[in-house]
Amino acid sequence: MKAVMAPGTLPNSLQPRRVAVIGGGPAGLMAAEVLSQSGVGVDLYDAMPSVGRKFLLAGKGGMNVTHAEPAADFVQRYGARAGQVAPWLAGFDAHAVRAWIHGLGIDTFVGTSGRVFPADMKAAPLLRAWLHRLRAAGVTFHMRHRWLGWRDGQLVFTGPSSPSSLSNPHGETLVTADAVILALGGGSWARLGSDGAWVGVLERESVAVAPLTPSNCGFDVDWSAHFSSRHAGAPLTTVAIESTGIDGRQTRRQGQFVITAGGVEGSLIYALSAPLRDQIAAAGSATIYLDLAPDFSAERVTLDVAHPRGARSMSSHLQSRLGIKGVKSGLLRECLTKEQFADPEQLAHAIKRLPLVLKRARPLNEAISSAGGIRFEALDAATLMLQRLPGVFACGEMLDWEAPTGGYLLTACFASGRTAARGALAWLEQHAALPE
Repeated sequence: MKAVMAPGTLPNSLQPRRVAVIGGGPAGLMAAEVLSQSGVGVDLYDAMPSVGRKFLLAGKGGMNVTHAEPAADFVQRYGARAGQVAPWLAGFDAHAVRAWIHGLGIDTFVGTSGRVFPADMKAAPLLRAWLHRLRAAGVTFHMRHRWLGWRDGQLVFTGPSSPSSLSNPHGETLVTADAVILALGGGSWARLGSDGAWVGVLERESVAVAPLTPSNCGFDVDWSAHFSSRHAGAPLTTVAIESTGIDGRQTRRQGQFVITAGGVEGSLIYALSAPLRDQIAAAGSATIYLDLAPDFSAERVTLDVAHPRGARSMSSHLQSRLGIKGVKSGLLRECLTKEQFADPEQLAHAIKRLPLVLKRARPLNEAISSAGGIRFEALDAATLMLQRLPGVFACGEMLDWEAPTGGYLLTACFASGRTAARGALAWLEQHAALPE
């Protein structure tokens, strides 16, 4: 690809260069912002009728934009990829995210859990203000353009033609760009545009891609029909989970999750989903241990279970002494034999450490996000340019990293979009002196 563009300046003897950003999620929109603010012409393409669809969906329950925890703790949320993500965050961290949102005229606040939200908790006003800024900066949006790859150095899309593109007899739109930023998302929520169709395109170009797998996902337990019919949809509040990863590391977290018709999902499960998914892949299943009474010591539970109960049933006794009822009581009966449930010692042990076998991760399309993607070995670490495709950069969830919910996903998408855009600007500047 030819390129003539220096960040912030444009040689008078040369025409402005245009960059194609493919993908209208947070990473792509942020890349478009950085490019347009530097004077580069930006054409943003997306297969959907409008941009930011997954962004809007994520905001339905309250738009969690980032997290206020210390930077050292923040970066560790990216697990094995903390080293790769850290440089992105160095250029655009949680404080920068909040300042950027304030610059759009929207206030933010920190919730009790440390999560950061817009003042009105909504995604739509933020997205509207952002798109207004991008259009004012000259970003051109091309909707309903599905990217198919390259042909003879040109980008190929299916979709309506425009004055800046050429259409061929096959109904394809051909686009010439001086640099390209790919921000096509992962493989979850295909109906919102992140369908992972780009994997095959890049593999045909010999770009190394790790398989897309579910992240922040639920798991199948294969409940009995009786338990499922009585408790599907019930929340489990004030519980803790202990698990041991394939690396032998033990983890304990407290929070809440939800019983589904066939398994479990929810914030506490999502926080542990990456090691649990990997354990299932390695061993065929993963066992977690539920503490149904995390506010009580094991000694207290043992004494309360063994306390004389008179004519009361064991279920009534547990509710009276420990507050265990409903779905918690149902779980004990689901996972224990009648003999175990009737034995005070075994029952007390189960209340504090009830084994639950997870059989399968839920399908990728149901997951909040995905792991896998373009391997970091296939990228220039500083610029996020694909080593096999000079002038082509990638960002966001299509790279091989993952993060828990809590604002970490969105922050890294923003930050990687800025990193890729700056990489593209540096590449354009470097090639500005090359002959036409």
